[in-house]
Amino acid sequence: MAHGLQKVLHDLVSRKNIPHAVIAAALGDGSFQWTGAIGNAAPDRTAMTEDTPFFIASIDKLLTAAVVLKLCERDHIKLDEPIAAYLTDRLIGGIHRLRGVDYTDSITVRHLLGHTSGLADWLEDRPKDGGSIIERLFQDGDVSMNIYDMLSTVRDRLSPHFRPQPVEVRRQKVRYSDTNFILLIAIIEAVTGKQLHEVHEELLFRPLGMHHTWLAGYSRPSSPGIDPSSLWIGRKPLNIPRLMRSTWAIYSTARDTLKFMSALIHGDIFDTPETLNLMQRKWNRFGLPLDRVALRLPTWPIEYGLGMMRFHDPILGAMGRLSRIFAPIYPAPAVIGHTGSTGSWLFYCPQMDLFFSGTVDQANAGPLPYRLVPKILRLFDDCRKLRDKDCSR
Repeated sequence: MAHGLQKVLHDLVSRKNIPHAVIAAALGDGSFQWTGAIGNAAPDRTAMTEDTPFFIASIDKLLTAAVVLKLCERDHIKLDEPIAAYLTDRLIGGIHRLRGVDYTDSITVRHLLGHTSGLADWLEDRPKDGGSIIERLFQDGDVSMNIYDMLSTVRDRLSPHFRPQPVEVRRQKVRYSDTNFILLIAIIEAVTGKQLHEVHEELLFRPLGMHHTWLAGYSRPSSPGIDPSSLWIGRKPLNIPRLMRSTWAIYSTARDTLKFMSALIHGDIFDTPETLNLMQRKWNRFGLPLDRVALRLPTWPIEYGLGMMRFHDPILGAMGRLSRIFAPIYPAPAVIGHTGSTGSWLFYCPQMDLFFSGTVDQANAGPLPYRLVPKILRLFDDCRKLRDKDCSR
């Protein structure tokens, strides 16, 4: 298996505009653990190593969701409480006006966790009078924003995609929006009276031994070591420390992210298994991309629960298989976890009891993990079949 994973790494960096890559994989029973890295971590040709921290991008939504649900267990937050119960009107007033109706007071914590609020995405959505924040960032360079700036953009320059979805309907509309999780961070800080990095340290990083994980611009790892890898756009480094701090960006290592995912699945984060079940109780499938922005966002056939993605075949759903669009030869088992727009991923495959994580740190590589997942699963499945064949002799 290690040889096969090393080949996957080499194949990744042979692609255009992929300067480096890291992959970690582990079986839940502890019988196999492997981490590998390849390429240049920085423009000065510093080598990418197994322990090089990287920007995890939207994998952090899994961590945010875990903290929110942990606070639900402690009765600090209620899933079906309107967000107006936690956040001031000065902050959120009027952020969801659709065809003359203000639905802001109808948005609940559950809507935010499941991307069913319909809120515009402060980062990716394009206003009629110009480019999106992310487009301006790529063109003009680093920018610093606070949450009032972000929500002002949502309120004054963007339009919601649909009204907050009723909880009781079988299939809810879902649209990926970073605005949802920016609001969840605000709620975490409001109910705890602490900054996000302090809450993460208390509830996740210290208890789970994530010693190489921290929030950019707010904290440092408890075990300082190697400098983090560079983020790239094409073959150019993308240096955006001000935006990283503005968005509470998290740096971590492949091993630390696996620690988190293993703890999440094995029940070491929540007080009761029911809390993890909440994340997976109802899956809503993203629609097909119908606009330019949606092409950069998670789309069909990916599904979303509460802060968690699932790749699941829409035709062979009962068999728990990925779409043949992404796996035309090998219909791989379903996986749960999250990806990031920079080509980062963190998954668990229940059928194989397999955890795997990694990144390519490329700003335009959001779709890459969807193509990579079937290759890794096929590799482990082939090895399992060979092992079973040897045992039967």
